[in-house]
Amino acid sequence: MQCPGQGSRYWKPGAIFEAKCPKCGSEVEFFKDDTNRTCKECGYRFLNPDMDFGCASYCQYAEQCIGNLPPEIIAKKEDLLKDRVAIEMKRYFKQDFKRIGHATRVARYAEHIGKAEQGNLAVILTAAYLHDIGIKEAERKHESTAARYQEEEGPTAAREILVRVGAREELIEEVCDILAHHQHPGAQETVNFKAVYDADTLANLEEKQKDAPVEPEKLTGIVEKSFLTESGGNLAKKILLSHN
Repeated sequence: MQCPGQGSRYWKPGAIFEAKCPKCGSEVEFFKDDTNRTCKECGYRFLNPDMDFGCASYCQYAEQCIGNLPPEIIAKKEDLLKDRVAIEMKRYFKQDFKRIGHATRVARYAEHIGKAEQGNLAVILTAAYLHDIGIKEAERKHESTAARYQEEEGPTAAREILVRVGAREELIEEVCDILAHHQHPGAQETVNFKAVYDADTLANLEEKQKDAPVEPEKLTGIVEKSFLTESGGNLAKKILLSHN
């Protein structure tokens, strides 16, 4: 297929040009609508430097247009994904500002922990925004918000959203796996899971502390044993214990 923004009828002088190969410096001829070319001298394949690939960050036809997406486009696409997921989460919960606020807070903490633990922020933030997405179906089907019902219903609701926003299947699978047991960690968990779990734990403790404060000594004990990552524990101490 041809991207309508790159059609030849829009061409102007300079539609055929030469660009230097980033690897060896040889001149490589490009047509305006070439998405990439291979250098005849060294075999290096690189993107058309004059083509605007910003649309590839969100267009569902990007791979058909460009072929195998280069790493920089994939990174930008997944960076924008978290913003689209946040919007979808807010649409899903509508006027339920308490749940929107909780999910947003979990995402903020998850980003902090994920960066410190060197996790995949696209997975972490997507799972953080959607970690409670099964709660509405849990209420409708089971008349309960129990964790096991949220974990049962969450992956289906999350998958619908992630397919709609064009997430990669690998990312969808990992996010759904996290949601399916996000309150019940196993013996061996990924850094991505741990970041989401710790962020949710911190947000829950913070909310409980506001509603029904516990003594500093007891709270310290809870914090010491509740987190899976060092970064999560340190962030909890800073937020929950710094004023005690």
